[in-house]
Amino acid sequence: MNVKNWLSQAISRLCIFKTAKRDAECILEKITGKSSVYFLGFGDKTLTKYQEKRANKLLARRIRGEPIAYLTGEHSFWSLNFKISSGIFIPRSDTECLVEQVLLKFSSCVSSLNVLDLGTGSGAIALAIASERPTWKITGVDFILKTVYLASKNVNLLKMNNVTIVFGNWFQNLKMHNYDLIVSNPPYIDKYDPHLLFGDVRFEPKTALIAKHSGLFNLSHICINSVKYLKLGGWLFLEHGWLQGCDVRFLFRQSGFRDITTVRDYNNNERVTYGQFC
Repeated sequence: MNVKNWLSQAISRLCIFKTAKRDAECILEKITGKSSVYFLGFGDKTLTKYQEKRANKLLARRIRGEPIAYLTGEHSFWSLNFKISSGIFIPRSDTECLVEQVLLKFSSCVSSLNVLDLGTGSGAIALAIASERPTWKITGVDFILKTVYLASKNVNLLKMNNVTIVFGNWFQNLKMHNYDLIVSNPPYIDKYDPHLLFGDVRFEPKTALIAKHSGLFNLSHICINSVKYLKLGGWLFLEHGWLQGCDVRFLFRQSGFRDITTVRDYNNNERVTYGQFC
């Protein structure tokens, strides 16, 4: 089968997905090592039997709903290309709003900040910030060894020498009153949320998604404990659920933060709250 026919067949079988065309191209890019531009010019190129077999296996997994990032082992965030593997949370575009707000608050004129990224996952937030602020020192923390290894791999691949990835459960083994800025996109979904039954999240680790107390447990834990690890005048930036803004602002106030601000994401939902520890 040639490239053009395989893509046509794959797109037809993926018709239930809005991203059918791009998904099919991503699978073939993974198998052939060629770009989608190549497919346009060489659609009559015949796939080897091995390539076709591998492509069909990945296609079957995608039809079952498995995220394309797990099939290709890659995902783009903040224009950076990250390695991703099954069992690792896939960074969302809404989280770019968190990165954006940090960069707006602290301009490039701020030459030195000590930053902590809690629950770093693939390292997406830490590395996105590092790519824009190469003189900042950034530490990413995660409690799953597999995740720590992957994040460290992304640090090496992207050559971000100002990022360190460490193993730990939230603030475990970290030096107190050492950070100018703490950022986090913690698990904040309630276990009864119906959205967990659909789409990519069915295949993602529940530990990266679900939190007790209607999704507020980790947000509360970070707010309460971050004041022990922030320098006086330091800032905390948290991503949260679109209906949790009011609760999170209360947690910030209760924990001693001031100048509390909530920012809406690209879909106009409350998504990021930040405040200063005074």
